[in-house]
Amino acid sequence: MTPDPTHGLTARQRDLLARVVEEYIATGQPVGSRYLVERAGLSISSSTVRNELAELEARGLLTHPHTSAGRVPTEQAYRLHAEELLSRKEQSTDAFPLDLSELRREIDSALETTSEVLSRATHMLALVSAPQLQTTMVRHVEVVLLNPRTVTAVVITSTGGVAKRNVSFAEPVDAGLAKWAREYLNERLAGLRLGTSAVRRALEEPGLSAAERRFLSALAPVFTDVMQSEQRLYLGGTADLLEGAREDQLDLYRHVLVTLERRAALLEVLGKAIDPLRTWVRVGGELDHPALQEAALVGAAYGLTNRALGSVGLLGPVRMDYDKAIRSVRGAAQELSRFVEDVYEDN
Repeated sequence: MTPDPTHGLTARQRDLLARVVEEYIATGQPVGSRYLVERAGLSISSSTVRNELAELEARGLLTHPHTSAGRVPTEQAYRLHAEELLSRKEQSTDAFPLDLSELRREIDSALETTSEVLSRATHMLALVSAPQLQTTMVRHVEVVLLNPRTVTAVVITSTGGVAKRNVSFAEPVDAGLAKWAREYLNERLAGLRLGTSAVRRALEEPGLSAAERRFLSALAPVFTDVMQSEQRLYLGGTADLLEGAREDQLDLYRHVLVTLERRAALLEVLGKAIDPLRTWVRVGGELDHPALQEAALVGAAYGLTNRALGSVGLLGPVRMDYDKAIRSVRGAAQELSRFVEDVYEDN
């Protein structure tokens, strides 16, 4: 087992490491012992600081470019820095400038607005995942006879998602059959979670007549449509990402933008990390995707009490302002949670 590089760190070493990380995040320049003493006003000598930095480097928490005497943080140092920020339980959630009060129950608009505001506030790529399928229920089903051979089926979910499909039949449809299907589907499916076997059983109920089962089978694809519509990832900041990126971020963001074309990968990352009780950070190698090895992802779940519905995240370089990112996603997730409480209050 690889030894823990943080085991046995003294308080002074932890303090110096934090100062190096914070200074490097702010400037992007290697941090030297003399600079630390002069800037921080430390009461210890440069030689003592230099010895401590050498120990931190020996532990794999710092490294230094060959052309500089200063040190830069390693991935492990960033991870430790983020963990210590997260462990400050006394840290209250800052007010976040996100106002969703005018959106009523329109959760799609709320998710999109959250991603845009979060990106503008942090200048990073914001990711907001829609509620997962296992938390989304059927609210209402509508079956409308448009003309003798065409039926429109509409499914509305508990999050406000809507799927509509027109179904054509070779023979005229009995108006009574369309009315029956509407009543049956609402009676059997309202309140059921999408993707469960209970939904499938209701659509394939053996006690129904052959004509009824054939009709429901023709309407069934609309439920697949609504499930696909619920697998959404809202992105904020993609338009300005490359324009405002630092030179050392360009390659990372180019790779990330390619990854965004396969949003399922990012949805999987966000979904694995959902925890209704805490904010989380994934750094570099913890993100199991080739395009994200030089990235860091900070996120927080939003939803109901002890029931996560989705995640709010910020994706950026490993050298990101973790303090600001953590406070921002906490604040945004809190505001979004307040909003979805009203959407789910009847469920």
